[in-house]
Amino acid sequence: MASSFHIENFGCRAARADGEAIAALLRNSGAAESLPAQADVVIVNTCSVTAEADREARAFIRRAHRHNPDARIIATGCYAQRAPQELAALPGVAAVIGNSHKALTPEVALRLMPVRRAPTNDLIQIQASSTAAAAPQVLLADDSFAHSFLEEAPITPGTQTRPNLKIQEGCSNRCSFCVIPQTRGHSRSLSSSAVLQHVRHFVEAGGKELVFSGINLGRWGRDLDRSTSGPRTLAALVRAIFDQTTLPRLRLSSIEPMDWDADLISGVREFAGGRLARHAHLPLQSGSDSVLRRIHRRYRPWHYAQKIAELVSAAGPQITIGADVMVGFPGETGREFQESCDFIRSLPFGYLHLFPFSPRPGTRAWTLHSENPVPAPVINERMFALRALAADKTRAHRIQFIGANLEAITLHTPAALAASRRTSALTDNFLPVELDLPLPANQLVQIGITGLTADNTLLASPIRAADSQSVSFPGSFPRQAGQALETAF
Repeated sequence: MASSFHIENFGCRAARADGEAIAALLRNSGAAESLPAQADVVIVNTCSVTAEADREARAFIRRAHRHNPDARIIATGCYAQRAPQELAALPGVAAVIGNSHKALTPEVALRLMPVRRAPTNDLIQIQASSTAAAAPQVLLADDSFAHSFLEEAPITPGTQTRPNLKIQEGCSNRCSFCVIPQTRGHSRSLSSSAVLQHVRHFVEAGGKELVFSGINLGRWGRDLDRSTSGPRTLAALVRAIFDQTTLPRLRLSSIEPMDWDADLISGVREFAGGRLARHAHLPLQSGSDSVLRRIHRRYRPWHYAQKIAELVSAAGPQITIGADVMVGFPGETGREFQESCDFIRSLPFGYLHLFPFSPRPGTRAWTLHSENPVPAPVINERMFALRALAADKTRAHRIQFIGANLEAITLHTPAALAASRRTSALTDNFLPVELDLPLPANQLVQIGITGLTADNTLLASPIRAADSQSVSFPGSFPRQAGQALETAF
């Protein structure tokens, strides 16, 4: 019987990409995925962007150990980088691997499984132990980040229909609230040749939509050696993907406002609605100029609004735009909060990710919070107001698509929905839909939007899938000659 593992991912899309890569490498080594209660090794891929994220990781580790005391638990990710000793002290934790050494996680996991494998990396020193409750055998974390990229992991459509390929790691910005430079290091880019190789492998494996992710994705390529050939900006990389591969659809995850430069927006104008998803996520944090200055953000509200206008002009009004918004940054006054609400109300957002400020040790905002905190009841009140505004923005954005035809990719459908002969899908412009027909995952379909549920999920009927004898349908993805097409209904 094969050794088994479970991986639990917390945090951002880039962290999930790390988790997907670790899982792929373990599967390729012969290990089987399992539920945490039955797994030989449980890998907890932590986040540390807020105190609540830390708490959730600790709670999961304690729960996993309680339900499966024989499992060897590996803590990795941002929390493991920031406070390795803190996680090492938890019961059942056999290894703590910071982001600096995340590429070694699969090897450590294999060595901790019942069928032992000899390590291939001399950095890993594992002592013999017969119980999961023994002192941690591995603790790897430093500030060099020399082993942070999981470059060799294959990217295939599997558990995730739309997997993430992390092409950029770390961040060289110094926002006053953010702990990421401490937990992931400075900005680093996966080489263009490695990116292209991953994309080609994904297409060969039958993949339809790939998501490029990163901690500061818009900075991809700026650290690459100028003596090497190939693209060195994200815009140039996107063009290379479309020129040199047959990837049907590429989606870009979060990109900082000022990294939407003229070349990247030109690419949106050329490819969006075809092979580039009509979806942009621009972290905002606050719509108040004075708050943005205290956060040390590199743009002002009018800069942000200009980028939104350029994106809408380039991709058309069907683009879905999202943002991150922070509530309760130290010193945030009622007037500043109202400025932020008014600014958000003025822009065509399709969704918002809202979160309360959380002081992180070692950041400038930790000191600001000690000097001028926003009271918790005030933060709760402001979160409530923003949630209502976000819900209104989401519904107003989605309701306009009733009666429209859109492109979508079918997803792995939850059992309860599948039992009603319906299918989960996601449109190219990032709208969740329920199709009134059972379909397998990873199919590109053209759909007609018929309604909107109370929870803002769009209802739709498939119109057609790509015919294997055709090059394209009106409104469908432009395809290069020889690209594999979907089977018709």
